[in-house]
Amino acid sequence: MLRIVTQRAEAEQELRRLASRTHSDQVIHKESTVREILLNVKRSGDEALIRYTLEFDHVDLQQVGLTISPEEKARAYEMISAKLLKAIRLAHQRIEAFHRERVPKSWVTHGPHGIVLGKKITPVDIAGLYIPGGRASYPSTVLMNAIPAKVAGVPRIAMVTPPSANSSSLGNESINPAVLVAAQEAGIQEIYRVGGAQAIGALAYGTQTIPKVDVITGPGNIYVTLAKKLVYGEVGIDSLAGPSEVLVIADHTANPLWVATDLLAQAEHDPLASAILLTPSETVAHQVVIEVEKLLKTHERRVLTEKSIANYGLVVITSDLEEATELSNLFAPEHLELEVEDPWALLPKIRHAGAVFLGHHTPEAIGDYLAGPNHTLPTSGAARHSSALGVETFMKSTSLIHYSPEALAEVAEAIDELTWAEGLPSHGDSVRFRLGDTEKNSG
Repeated sequence: MLRIVTQRAEAEQELRRLASRTHSDQVIHKESTVREILLNVKRSGDEALIRYTLEFDHVDLQQVGLTISPEEKARAYEMISAKLLKAIRLAHQRIEAFHRERVPKSWVTHGPHGIVLGKKITPVDIAGLYIPGGRASYPSTVLMNAIPAKVAGVPRIAMVTPPSANSSSLGNESINPAVLVAAQEAGIQEIYRVGGAQAIGALAYGTQTIPKVDVITGPGNIYVTLAKKLVYGEVGIDSLAGPSEVLVIADHTANPLWVATDLLAQAEHDPLASAILLTPSETVAHQVVIEVEKLLKTHERRVLTEKSIANYGLVVITSDLEEATELSNLFAPEHLELEVEDPWALLPKIRHAGAVFLGHHTPEAIGDYLAGPNHTLPTSGAARHSSALGVETFMKSTSLIHYSPEALAEVAEAIDELTWAEGLPSHGDSVRFRLGDTEKNSG
């Protein structure tokens, strides 16, 4: 049952609890396990991957292979429907079009006395993509990670994904065919049959088969997230993704059934997923709770979804929409839906959100699959300081600086003062000597 809260203080307390729902003593124990896995992968490479995949996924990589074969990739096209292939291609087209608008460009500016300043933008050499398996398969996540890397111009992309365990029609060593098709449609041919913390270790350190990459992107379970946290610095990462979340701000014009489906669309992801409604309308609040209960009775993932709703679902009746936006900014949701009469008027008040869905006909699902903006978004309050995965994730900038003799002479005295203030005299000498002043400066 969805809880209804009416007091501001209680609402703030509950939102803070929901934002920190993945912080527990259990995480500390799991981190030690992940450290051990990473160390073993670093030391033993493929041997460790084979051992962990047999232990965790019950798949013998020595029999089926770590690398996905050309035959398996070709067979994947035969195993999906023409309609699904068409949908994947439509999503690819729209995601690519959006990300092509975001490619950062190199630039220079010219100042007085021959000063030139700028940035040189280059892609990383190798990107590693983690595509989760487990409770569901995510061809959309393949597209959301692979397409920005391709648009960025990354010359080599390696994808890892765990063997399938969620389809009786597939052998447990198989990769979901829709995932394989999405990867190929996005131009990814280097695909490896491995998941979990061990897959992150393989990408971070390299093995006999899997290349060491420069940046790792893609969501996963707590073990994957902890592994990404621990290898950061050895490689770059996109973010530390937690369980998914949606926050809906609704007014009297909202359709309670639509809001209920949006909340359940988030809750069905994971028992730790969070679904929140903020509304000044008591009528909408109570009707949404009723609709959620009705829909849950016949939900295909009822047990999982009920856990999410019961533990991490929340309805807050606010005094007005202003208070709703303040509470939303406090939570900083991954997904924010503005199901109100005039969402564009409310948008300037929104400061923290991974993605904003405006209006009654813009459910989060449109962003999950093919609107174009990336669905890999900051969670657990990280929207206060982080952004969606994008082309920039796979690129880096190098500063460019050029000074002429005249330009150097103009700032020499100021540099000299600063070098002596910091006790670094050779810094000052490197400027003065270039200007012909070889006398030792006493400060």
